[in-house]
Amino acid sequence: MYSKNPIDVVIPWVDGSDSEWLMSYSNHANEAGRDSNSAVRYRDWDNLQYLFRGIEKFMPWVRTVHLVTNGQRPAWLNMEAEKLHFVCHEEFIPSDCLPTFSVRPIELNIHRIPGLADRFIYFNDDFFVTAPVSEDRFFHDGLPCDMLALDAIQPVTPREHVLQNNVAIINKHFSKWEQMRTHKRDYFCLRYGRFLYRTLALIPWHYYTYFFSTHLPQAYLKSVFEDLWSVEYDVLMETTRHRFRDITDVNQSLFRYWQMVTGRFYPRNMVTGTSRGSVTQVTDENANTISKMIRQQKYNIFVLNDCEDIRDFERCKTLINDALQSVLPEKSRFEKIYKSED
Repeated sequence: MYSKNPIDVVIPWVDGSDSEWLMSYSNHANEAGRDSNSAVRYRDWDNLQYLFRGIEKFMPWVRTVHLVTNGQRPAWLNMEAEKLHFVCHEEFIPSDCLPTFSVRPIELNIHRIPGLADRFIYFNDDFFVTAPVSEDRFFHDGLPCDMLALDAIQPVTPREHVLQNNVAIINKHFSKWEQMRTHKRDYFCLRYGRFLYRTLALIPWHYYTYFFSTHLPQAYLKSVFEDLWSVEYDVLMETTRHRFRDITDVNQSLFRYWQMVTGRFYPRNMVTGTSRGSVTQVTDENANTISKMIRQQKYNIFVLNDCEDIRDFERCKTLINDALQSVLPEKSRFEKIYKSED
C-alpha cells in the first residue's frame, strides 16, 4: 500500500479545557506576547477523531500519523494503533522553551520529530478529510505540490505581522527578479489559471510582497526545514523561545515560501480541479450551511476555523460534529474498541 518514499502526516493538538493545562497557562500568562493569544485558539470542538477517521478512510496511503501534544491524550485514542506515533513536545523542542502555548514553536521544529518521513503533510486539528484524496494531490514525482502565485498582504487584523516577518526573511536571501528568471516555469505556469494574473500584476515590484495561500494541508520536504535552520537559526530560535504568540514571530509558512522560491515543488493549481478544499470560519449564521456542505461531501477537505464571535458555541459544535458523524460514522483503528471486520 505504501510507496517507496513514505508520506507522513503531522497534527499538533491541545485540550484547552484541561485543568492542569489551564493552570500552567495561567502561571505563564505574564509572558504573553504582543499578538492575539485569544482563548478561542485553544477551544476544544471535540471532533479530532473525525480527522483521524478521514485520514484512515480517504488517505489510506499515509504511513504514519504523528499526533503532537504536551502529553495530553484524547480519551478515545488507541495508543497501540499501528499507524500512530504519539509525540510529546519535549521529544523535539528544547526543554528550556517549554511549556509552550503557541503552535509556532511546534511548527518550526516538526522536522525534529523522531522517525518523521522525509516527505510529510502538515495538518491543523481543524482540517477534515471528507472524500477520497490521492497521494498525487500532495506529492508528484517526489516533490510537494503547490502553487507559486504572488500576492499582496491585506492588513485586516494585527495578525499579519507574522506574514510580513516571513516575507522579510525571503527578501533577505533571494532576489525576486533573479528567482523569476531562474524558475520561469514555476512562476508562469498556465495551470494556475486566473491566479497567474496576480503574479503578472506584481512583477514591477522589486521585492516579494506575499505569496498566495490556500490555508489547506501543506506538503513539505524535511530537508527544507533543515536548510532554513542552517541559515536562520537565531530567528527561528527566537520564535521557539516564545511561549505565546508575538509580533516578532515567524511561522511554518516561511518554510513553504522557501520551498517554492528554491524550486523544490511541483507546480499545480491547488484551488480548482480534483481534491478541492474549503476554508471557512464557522459562525452562528453559517453553521447550518457548512453542516449541509459536509453531509453532501461538496469538498474533499474542509478547514473549519473557530470564530471569536460565536454566541451559541454548543449549537455550532453539535451541527458540525453531527455532519462529520454522518460522513464518517465508523470508528477508525486510531480509536479504542475498534472491531475488525475480519
